[in-house]
Amino acid sequence: MKNESNFEFCDLQGLVRFAHGKLTDTCFMLLKVTNANAAKQWMNKMHSSISTASAATGELPLTALQIAFSAEGLRALGLKESIIEGFSDEFITGMAGDENRSRRLGDVGGNAPKHWKWGGDAAQTPHVLLLLYAHPEKADIQAWRKKVEDEYFSQAFQLLSQLPTQHHTGETEPFGFIDGISQPTIDWTCRQNTDQHERDRYSNLLAIGEMVLGYRNEYGQYTARPLIDPKNDQFAADLPNAEDEPSLKDFGRNGTYLVLRQLNQDVPGFWKFLDKVTNTEPAKREQLAASMVGREREGTPLIVEHIPGVSRKDHGNHFAFDLDPKGNHCPISAHVRRTNPRTGDYPPGVNGFFSRLTKILGFGQGPDEDLVASTRFHRLLRRGRSYGSELTPEDAINSDAPVAERGLQFICLTASISRQFEFVQNAWCVNSKFSGLQQEQDPLLGNREPLMSGERTDHFNRPDSAGPTQRTCHLPQFVTVRGGGYFFMPGLSALKYISSFPANGSDSSS
Repeated sequence: MKNESNFEFCDLQGLVRFAHGKLTDTCFMLLKVTNANAAKQWMNKMHSSISTASAATGELPLTALQIAFSAEGLRALGLKESIIEGFSDEFITGMAGDENRSRRLGDVGGNAPKHWKWGGDAAQTPHVLLLLYAHPEKADIQAWRKKVEDEYFSQAFQLLSQLPTQHHTGETEPFGFIDGISQPTIDWTCRQNTDQHERDRYSNLLAIGEMVLGYRNEYGQYTARPLIDPKNDQFAADLPNAEDEPSLKDFGRNGTYLVLRQLNQDVPGFWKFLDKVTNTEPAKREQLAASMVGREREGTPLIVEHIPGVSRKDHGNHFAFDLDPKGNHCPISAHVRRTNPRTGDYPPGVNGFFSRLTKILGFGQGPDEDLVASTRFHRLLRRGRSYGSELTPEDAINSDAPVAERGLQFICLTASISRQFEFVQNAWCVNSKFSGLQQEQDPLLGNREPLMSGERTDHFNRPDSAGPTQRTCHLPQFVTVRGGGYFFMPGLSALKYISSFPANGSDSSS
């Protein structure tokens, strides 16, 4: 049994553990490798500057640097093809590399990769993602960037795009809602049982292997990742051994997949639409907005008042939707309910052998009971940052509301892109029939594109136990994808490996 003090935090990039929330000045850069050898020299020089997950002593760091690579970026740096083949298919293919994937992710219509500012085709696909963070008062983000962009950097990389970010003054996203409240807690001490179907209720504690490669996940298994035979690779000696195959070196261990999507948010369009359908009544406008999100703007979950022993002051994760199966308090289609249904391995009320057996055999299920997949297998660790000027709802509804680019650089970390990010996006967010619903996508993220049958997907329903369901129709698209990509954020030992071998892509040791 591993305890937290023994976990290899010094080999883990710090974004996984800390999120760098107090370092509110940011600079996110998408790069192309133009000189592999110069890039390796730069990585060797900056290796000690990469922020790790080791517990800080004394004052918090004033700056942070994190690095991740696309599959094409690893190829550009000369990584052996036999190693790249050990990664997941979705990482190798890329977010926009398959039309079927684009369809499943909802990247069609206005979201289609052909409209993206970056990542939509090979020419615009970045090789390297650099994330720079700085304290707003005690460090200068431009000075930090200048230090990072040394002489090797200018020889090694071409700046493809600098993503828009802003000084992050709080936890509010552009629509005006507190964000980042619901995050999974990683079980660094491995104290929770990961046996399948042992947890009837929702748990926010997740196995390390759900977020970090090289460790057991919630299935009690190891996610596939590149393993290297040290007999055939002289540069692999310093890589950690694979826990499940100790004779091999684990290139993926302490690494994680990073999903990045640039999401443009139409803030005036959102609030003007809500204002119109609520007849310009502020209280009703706020109520409808909260119903779409699933929380009030200051973070209170809509379900919280109906949970015994839970206070409105608790804006965290201490609630589930068991007491609201029909969505009378928090609509089933609400954004926070779709992205985290808070389900256990079995539906509410199933807590004994015979009731479990009944569900396994398919008996005793009502026509309106939809068994949403157990949430613990599909969680995401979010690390995004917003961009654009702030706009209050009151200002947004004005006819002269300032037009500006506003949105979110959505970042999530996972050990399985397909089972976590792509599942949540496809099965829960853009699925118009999520949990038995009809004609509804995520009210925030939905693209509103009709199904192949012609059926609409632009409705939003709010069940009411005291009367008929309240339906809002013809929702416009509020969020549009402007770029995206899949990256691998390696452990520090893997990063050292990348910068050590010759940049020739050969499968034979030199």
